[in-house]
Order: sequence, then C-alpha cells, then structure tokens
Amino acid sequence: MRSRPRIFRGPGLLRIAAYAGLAFLHLPLLFIALYAFNSADSNYSFPMEGLTLRWFARALERTDIHEAIYLSLTVAAMATVIAMVLGTLTAAALNRDRFLGKDAFTTMLILPIALPGIVTGLALLWAFRLMEVNLGFWTIVVGHATFCTVIVHNNVAARLRRLPSRLWEASMDLGADTLTTLRYIILPQLGTALLAGGILAFALSVDELIVTTFTAGSDKTLPIWLMGQLGRPREAAITNVVALVIMVITMPLILLAWHLTRDGDASPNAR
Repeated sequence: MRSRPRIFRGPGLLRIAAYAGLAFLHLPLLFIALYAFNSADSNYSFPMEGLTLRWFARALERTDIHEAIYLSLTVAAMATVIAMVLGTLTAAALNRDRFLGKDAFTTMLILPIALPGIVTGLALLWAFRLMEVNLGFWTIVVGHATFCTVIVHNNVAARLRRLPSRLWEASMDLGADTLTTLRYIILPQLGTALLAGGILAFALSVDELIVTTFTAGSDKTLPIWLMGQLGRPREAAITNVVALVIMVITMPLILLAWHLTRDGDASPNAR
C-alpha cells in the first residue's frame, strides 16, 4: 500500500509572508492616522493622551491647504484626461498595426514610468527651459501626463491583447470602417480597463512629488505643501491630518481600479 505524499504547505507560508509584508508597509500609515486625532500639543507623545478633532478644524481654516488640494485635484483631472486619450490611441495603434520601430517606440513609451522620477523631472525641466516655457499649472499637467499615459496604455493594451481579432473582422465584413468599429465595438469592450487606468492615473497624480518638484515653479501641490511642512515640528498634527486626507482620497481609488481590472481579467466581455 503506497503512502500518501505529503502536502506541500508552501502556499500557506507564502500567504502569511505576504500579509506580514503588507502589515510592515502599512504600519507607518496607521500611526499617521492615529496621531491626526491626538489631543496632545506635542508632536508624537506616547501613549496618546486622548482623541480630538481640533486639528481637523484648524486644517479647514488654512487657505494654503485649500489651494494645494484644489491645485492637486485640478492637475490630476487634466492629466488623467490627456492620459486616457493618448494612452488609448497608442495602445490601439501598437496592438493593431505592425510598423518599423514598433518595439523601440514601445520602449520609449514606458520610459517615463520606468526611469527614476528625478531623471524624468530633470528632463522635463530642461525641455521647458529650452522652449522658454514658464513653470506653472500646465507644466505640472504635462509632467504628470507623461507617466499617467503609460498607466492607461498598459491597462488598455492588456485588454486589447485579450480581445479576439474576429471582432474587427466581423465588423469590417458588415461594412463598418475603422472609426465605427473602434467606437461601437472595441471601446465598449475596453470600458472597465480604461476606467481602471484613468482612476489609477488620477490617484498617482494626486500624490506625485518628485516630477512635480521640477515642473511646478512657485505653485504648490498637496505633496509639495506636505514636504514644506516637515521643517515645522509645531504643525506636525495638521500635517498628519492632510496626509490622512490624501490617503482617504487615493486608497479607495486604487482599490476600485484593482477591482475593475480583476473583474475584467476574470471574465472579459469579449468571450
């Protein structure tokens, strides 16, 4: 009688290791959230004396915070719109056609997100100076659109690769041209992937710091405002409040983008 093989418990150990890694990465965020409600005047007294909402009230009174939040949200919205258009068009072109230098073009397209942010920021800064463009709102938008386009492109390209080519062929056989096929056949199939890419691009744009530092000029987005507050220890509680606001804005968006992408990959509409 043969003995039963031992069950390999590797997946269970890997799952525990993954949860431990997530806990390690998110523990600092928990401290920021807790100390945003700390009633003590000192920065990080332990144990906490109590809970209060007065730091939220003080943050609401600060006009510089309002301006930074408004600028970040406006820049993120504009960069996301540009990225959704350019990312979708580039993904469709690279998936549909074969041309000389396609691989090189694809590599160049993903460079803004593959390279360190400081390299992208310096390149944009020198480009704006050579063109004698004043740094401000639109230079921030262009800087954010460089990596947001890659995010949207990757999501749309992944969905396009899963779509069967017979959709294009059937539409063409019925007399539809390329634009009609793209509008009525392909774009509906890309709905969740495009939405997920746009949401993720918006969330990344809101908390982008390095590229923004080189392209913002005198304007202050929310991450730049937070960086400037690190040298003011007496206002650490208000800084924690603003950091908590960023987390509240971006985390649900990232989770929603992940949910949309997961559902689309599990059961694509084109099947």
